[in-house]
Amino acid sequence: MAVNQYLKPNVRSEQTLYEDIIIESIKNYGQDVIYMPRDLVNVDTIFQDDAVSKFSSAYRIEMYIENTEGFDGDGDLFSKFGVELRDEATFIMARRRWLKQVSYVNNAINFYRPREGDLIYLPLSKSIFEITKVEDESPFYQLSNLPVFKMRCQLFEYSDEDMDTGVAAIDGIENTGYTKEFVLQSHTLQFEIGEIVRKVIDSDNSIYLDAEVTAWNDASNTLSVAHIGRSDGKFAEYADSDSLTGLTTGATGIISTRTEKIDINDTNQNAEFDTFATDFIDFSETNPFGDPV
Repeated sequence: MAVNQYLKPNVRSEQTLYEDIIIESIKNYGQDVIYMPRDLVNVDTIFQDDAVSKFSSAYRIEMYIENTEGFDGDGDLFSKFGVELRDEATFIMARRRWLKQVSYVNNAINFYRPREGDLIYLPLSKSIFEITKVEDESPFYQLSNLPVFKMRCQLFEYSDEDMDTGVAAIDGIENTGYTKEFVLQSHTLQFEIGEIVRKVIDSDNSIYLDAEVTAWNDASNTLSVAHIGRSDGKFAEYADSDSLTGLTTGATGIISTRTEKIDINDTNQNAEFDTFATDFIDFSETNPFGDPV
């Protein structure tokens, strides 16, 4: 027997009204977040991974945080490798707002839904979450349509990705990773943050070493760079007296001193933990069951 033809769940006017109510609710009770699509640079064909991916665009949109009593996940985990933050969150976004605000014809995004691996920056907690699963069938066809995307996310762990979104709070993450600082001599012009500086390795300019400028201090002639890579994929290192050229500004300089820098080391407590542990942990090698005779 067929369903009742006088009760139809797919009336377009009711679907539109339902979507309008959802959008208004998210605008009233949600948060403004920044959505960042992941740009794949060099995909590993075996593991289908991209270790050197970058984020070069950002889109502000409202989302509702489904977590009401704090982030999900394991929280702060204390292990022998240090402290790990394993916060998780679930974001809900209206599908119509995604199509109009993010997946727009003039934007760089050309996919119809959020993708796993993309990032969401939450200004409320100053946290970046990585999308692990996009649920696009919840609620399940209540009015024969799918009005929202539900994104399950976990706290993002920065691993030398290139952040060029134009949002200072996000792009500044690069400075907490591994960088090199050069004190330059005989420099000309001013280097620009985000531009590429190049060191030519061979005489015909076919092999070169590139790095991205993360900071420039004109008073001390100090240049900070990250994302160092050689054009032929081989390992290369900077040396004193190397000449650098900015590809955008044309600024030049010669390296006089070099320093490796990881900002996270400025606040670590390895020595304190090591000293504290010796007060109550016995590291001597003895057999608790007795030594053989």
